Amino acid sequence: MANFSIITEFLLMEFSSTWELQVLHAVLFLVIYLAALMGNLLTIAAIITDSHLHSPMYFFLSNLSLLDICTISVTLPKFIVNSLSGTQSLSLLDCAAQIFFFLLFAATEFALLVAMSYDRFVAICHPLHYGITMTPARCLWATAGSWLSGLIYSSLHSGNMFRLPFSGSNVIHQFFCDIPHVLKVSASDVFNTEFVLIVVSSCFLLCCFAFLVATYASIFSGVLKIPSVEGRSKAVSTCSPQLIILMLFLVSVITAVLRDAADTSPIQNLFIAMACTILPPLLNPIIYSLRNQKVTVAMGKMVRRLFFSHERNVYP
Repeated sequence: MANFSIITEFLLMEFSSTWELQVLHAVLFLVIYLAALMGNLLTIAAIITDSHLHSPMYFFLSNLSLLDICTISVTLPKFIVNSLSGTQSLSLLDCAAQIFFFLLFAATEFALLVAMSYDRFVAICHPLHYGITMTPARCLWATAGSWLSGLIYSSLHSGNMFRLPFSGSNVIHQFFCDIPHVLKVSASDVFNTEFVLIVVSSCFLLCCFAFLVATYASIFSGVLKIPSVEGRSKAVSTCSPQLIILMLFLVSVITAVLRDAADTSPIQNLFIAMACTILPPLLNPIIYSLRNQKVTVAMGKMVRRLFFSHERNVYP
């Protein structure tokens, strides 16, 4: 009992012991964070301001961009502040908040990707019934259901993980409060319950993944039945960005799971975790902006309207 100590804070991994390098890392990740923030905010603003983009597909896309902003904001700002201040400590409450919100946004994003795949399935395979099937009310219910499922999933995991005190080493070899590292210092009862929750959620995710595979198989089967080459190209261009984002999300999740089981160094774990948490929010708006002409045109109109109206006000 003399060696038993209850953890009240965690110590995160630092990139370097030199303050100048810490500031350099902070500036680098601040640029990445601002780029992801700007890309997703521009996507949301373009969809809201352009009436031609007021359709279910772009409604789901704006929610996806909002989730990307929330996901990257859970971990990166705290890491930037810690690097600039030279501190690596994270309170137990902050750790619980990071895990809760990260699970909330990640689970909601996966559920939203499932809804987006069904939207593309109806649009390509049953275009005549699209207006009847994908009504605004159903889109709202699908989005609300995605957020609700993410909230339930996150509440179950974070509530179980933090219901008992932690004991052991409080060092986390990550730049944020990572779930596997927190589980290592949790009580045995919590670990067993969390293992059951992970198994159940994995079965549910596999069912969702099977649904996604079946949906996109039907989509590409429907695309091949389109007689004109132009029609096939247009159909592929509307669903390929969502498929790319889905694959990027799944690769990130699978990589995060496999690297915890593998015997990798702390530095390798750190960079893999960074790729999983930072790359999807950064690349998602780039994928849609570069591959979707409507979004690009809407962004151009919005920027021109902003700057030209400002010039007219300055020079009447």
